[in-house]
Amino acid sequence: MITNAALSNEDLLARLVAFDTVSCNSNLPLADFISDYLDLPGVTIEQHRSPDDQKANLVIRTGAAEADLRAGLTLSGHMDVVPAEEPDWRSDPFSLTEENGALVGRGACDMKGFIALAVNQLHRVSRLAQAHAFALVLTYDEEVGTLGARHLVENWPGIRSLPKNVIVGEPTSLHAVRMHKGHVKIAIELSGKAAHSGYPHLGRSAIEPAGKVIAALTELRTELESERAPNSDYFSEVPYPALNIGTVRGGVAVNVIPDECVIEVGIRTLPGMPSEQLADRVRKCLVRSVGSSNFRMRQSGESPPMELASDAQLYETIVEELKQQDTHAASFATDAGWFQSAGMECVLFGPGDMENAHRANERISISQLREAEAILHKLIDHFCGTEY
Repeated sequence: MITNAALSNEDLLARLVAFDTVSCNSNLPLADFISDYLDLPGVTIEQHRSPDDQKANLVIRTGAAEADLRAGLTLSGHMDVVPAEEPDWRSDPFSLTEENGALVGRGACDMKGFIALAVNQLHRVSRLAQAHAFALVLTYDEEVGTLGARHLVENWPGIRSLPKNVIVGEPTSLHAVRMHKGHVKIAIELSGKAAHSGYPHLGRSAIEPAGKVIAALTELRTELESERAPNSDYFSEVPYPALNIGTVRGGVAVNVIPDECVIEVGIRTLPGMPSEQLADRVRKCLVRSVGSSNFRMRQSGESPPMELASDAQLYETIVEELKQQDTHAASFATDAGWFQSAGMECVLFGPGDMENAHRANERISISQLREAEAILHKLIDHFCGTEY
């Protein structure tokens, strides 16, 4: 155990940022630190390991057992961060610094700022009597496809015993967001036959048909841009399922006929839009362009969209606290899509602006961090029935 004394939110955030949890690295040192920090009476801590045993989700709970296991509140965040390789950082990305009323460091905004608040709130609540449970779910590899949340939902039966009201603390500038897009990833593999380029009759290029595939996918992208779904009005900037041809890889040398080419495609699905239908449309456009036997297609990843009813108790409570009138939606995917599939009711809500994430000198406003703390304090006391 490190200590039973709580750190300030800013000091705790500095400790969290100091762990280099870029998704290619193990997050176990950070998971162990949080586990030790919250090793308190009445707190249960479970580490749910990844298939390769190099990473872990954390599920941390406090509160007496009760008949209605789904009452209470869950706060969730991801422990991984994007790489910090931008050349214009003004300070060490993994050393939290203060600049013009903001805290700067990789993950400060997305989303270790929220995690610091959530962890300290559980530290606080663990010493109080509670009518209902309070839980934290901290995941790995959200940034590379919500992998930790998916593994937790699909392989840990206990997910359905957690409080169903979930705040996922993505940086939303303190707006309550009740829906977001999903992300379907598709890999298209084209095969050829390798040969010396001086003897082309002995080989068959895998890259040449890829040109036809790219042209067909571009036509499909244009079709999708003209279509609208029931929730399109909430996504005013991009009201359609956005298709992106993200990567094309093939060939080994200019004098070798390429025997393989892989095209990776991502589609941002709207809530209520089945990913299987879009994948089928991709497959049909490939068949039209190169024939049914000249490619292999597989779904290489999925982050489901999320939609919560406007009259859900958690959403109504948060918007009332915020005095929020408008419905906000996010065009990015989060762990909430997987949690929703486990019967959880999710709202995105957290300090920080997503425009300050995934870039050099990532920052979070100190004033917004403190405002978020006060709001979370009220919501936790409301849903968990804490007694002083």
